[in-house]
Amino acid sequence: MSKQPANIPDFSKGDGLLPAVAQDAETGEVLMLAYMSAESFAETLARGEAVYFSRSRNRLWRKGEESGHTQQVQAVLVDCDGDTILLKVRQQGGAACHQGYRSCFFRQFAPEGLKTIAERVFEPGQVYRAEESQAPPQPKGP
Repeated sequence: MSKQPANIPDFSKGDGLLPAVAQDAETGEVLMLAYMSAESFAETLARGEAVYFSRSRNRLWRKGEESGHTQQVQAVLVDCDGDTILLKVRQQGGAACHQGYRSCFFRQFAPEGLKTIAERVFEPGQVYRAEESQAPPQPKGP
């Protein structure tokens, strides 16, 4: 087994924040994309639960800290360049998306335009404080 470089993942890329993809460990479904700092990465490894860095709040974001929809980390992978992280997770609470969907990728481009292809698991206004649940209106399905 070859020795791996100490700077993997390489947080010197991306101004200290690297993209992190959360994927359902059982189904392979992509649940969300977020960002991790060296601190959130270390805390994720230590806790076994996903911890990201919120660019909008400029602080660590412990996934599910408000909603209870945590992500139990089953495996942590890094890409060939050492600048993208993949978390294989068990999503708790049914939804990874703050807009109430299982996956953040709930909209699809179609010839007739953008359409919602999933059902909401929860209503954001019932889970988050009012000022944090200001989500843009969602397109209606056909």
